[in-house]
Amino acid sequence: MPRFTKAQLESFRDAEVPDLLGPGCRLLFVGINPGLWTAATQTHFAHPVNRFYPALAEAGIVDRRIDPAAGMTDDDRAHLVARGIGITNLVRRATARAAELSDAELREGGAALVELVARVRPRVVAVAGITAYRAAFGVRRAVPGRQPELLAGSKLWVVPNPSGLNAHETVASLAVAYGDAARAAGVL
Repeated sequence: MPRFTKAQLESFRDAEVPDLLGPGCRLLFVGINPGLWTAATQTHFAHPVNRFYPALAEAGIVDRRIDPAAGMTDDDRAHLVARGIGITNLVRRATARAAELSDAELREGGAALVELVARVRPRVVAVAGITAYRAAFGVRRAVPGRQPELLAGSKLWVVPNPSGLNAHETVASLAVAYGDAARAAGVL
């Protein structure tokens, strides 16, 4: 695993990470925005304490250990795509913390997500983070789980954010939420 100095990570502020999308995307996970470690490694959810990939494995969504902290391998990316998994973000620019984003950026990101979903047409969209979802789509009373409305024709779920900063979630609780969305998408 690489070690980055604070200055090295800071040099990735506002960088972008390309979406992970392939043909046959059935389940599109949507992060809030890339963190600096994610931008440095060009790998979604890459911070060493992020629980995204361990939760995918525990849920059975992937059948192998993926360690993205040093940067995901091409084989790992191909495995996710072959499983029908895609990953994008509401806001493209990297920050140290999601709290640095404005509500306007989140709303713009929500509009861009609608366009992406209309083009990609996954069965399920799983937005990771209730607070960001509420801000992006103006649904102030939304609760986690399946949402009553569709997003550009796709079933919509709000799942917990896997960041280590979301301390009340565990790999096990994330796996349950991600597994529910994956079953709805036909991935499990």
